[in-house]
Amino acid sequence: MSSQFEPIAAMAMELAKLPGIGPKTAQRLAYHLASQPQENVRALSVALWEGRKAIRFCETCGNYSTGDACPICADPTRHNGQICVVRDPRDVAALERMHEYHGLYHVLHGTLSPMEGVGPDDIHIRELLARLGTEEVNEVILATNPDVEGEATATYIARLLKPMNVKCTRIAHGVPVGGDLEYTDEVTLYKALEGRRDM
Repeated sequence: MSSQFEPIAAMAMELAKLPGIGPKTAQRLAYHLASQPQENVRALSVALWEGRKAIRFCETCGNYSTGDACPICADPTRHNGQICVVRDPRDVAALERMHEYHGLYHVLHGTLSPMEGVGPDDIHIRELLARLGTEEVNEVILATNPDVEGEATATYIARLLKPMNVKCTRIAHGVPVGGDLEYTDEVTLYKALEGRRDM
């Protein structure tokens, strides 16, 4: 690429580092940004920079926060004895979108993966157990993904909680609403059949 396009190439290279952005999309975004007024691009870069500087982790649950406690942990109406355990802050956002869960969260920041060298000490299981010793918790809801790592993590945590006299539940998995059985994989069908309920 000639030197006159180097700034666009540099922009595209950085944009391609984002998840889900391939080289062509990164180039398209770089050309789009190059065509925008400088004030708009500056506003975008300032929002990204200032936002990233402001974000930290909640000292209680590990969710994203701008202070010591995230808005969920700071809300006294959410302290109902339930803690929903999730893999990362994106899962908190997904569960919050449905507006049906009114308890607290605990973010593990990963799942157990022996193949990748991720063990119990590499994710926030110890912090969860510490919370159970200090907070009034009636139920721990394990909401890790229904993949191999998520299932292994849920099983491991459930075993740790068994002697603690805390109700431990697992979110249901199965056929999504609007899905066709014909196109559903065997593991999902098995989980749907296993998790059947009375009508």
